[in-house]
Amino acid sequence: MTEIKIEKKKAVWPWALLCLGILALVIYLLYSYTHTDDSEVRENADDTGLINVHENNSTVAAFVTFVNDDANKMSLDHAYTNEALLKLMEATNAMADEIGYNVRADLDKVKEYADKITLDPFETSHADNIRKAADILTNVLQNMQQAKYAGLTNEVAALRNASASINPDVLTLDQKDAVKSFFSEAADLLKKMN
Repeated sequence: MTEIKIEKKKAVWPWALLCLGILALVIYLLYSYTHTDDSEVRENADDTGLINVHENNSTVAAFVTFVNDDANKMSLDHAYTNEALLKLMEATNAMADEIGYNVRADLDKVKEYADKITLDPFETSHADNIRKAADILTNVLQNMQQAKYAGLTNEVAALRNASASINPDVLTLDQKDAVKSFFSEAADLLKKMN
């Protein structure tokens, strides 16, 4: 008698289960990708604050342009630094008005310090006045950032560091880079707020 070889039929059901599992995974990923939770979107929107809201305030743009144009204008008469402080003060006030934040009293002090640096070009306390004005403006901008622009904490920290790097005991012209850095950081922050 001849031997009949019987081959067992291979099971199809493990392959069918694997295909169904892969199909279910693909459908789940597509569904979760296209249907995000609305509360998650709202939470992410709150985290950024008003960073993506662009006011396009012309006063802020004027300050940013002034700082970016030519920062090599610092001279003994401190006209550049005075004008930069006044433009920064105006830009800060414009942004404060946009968000309903009152900064008038602080900005009046900044104006006094800015005016003092142009009175006597040979006075040695100009750096002290610039530092005081920079500290006031930094505090105002930090308060505005905390109130309305939660996502800009790194920029405020950079501005605070730039303000602190202005040494009141060193002549202003001997630390031009520190003063320019302060104005650049302020322009960066205001540009992102704007």
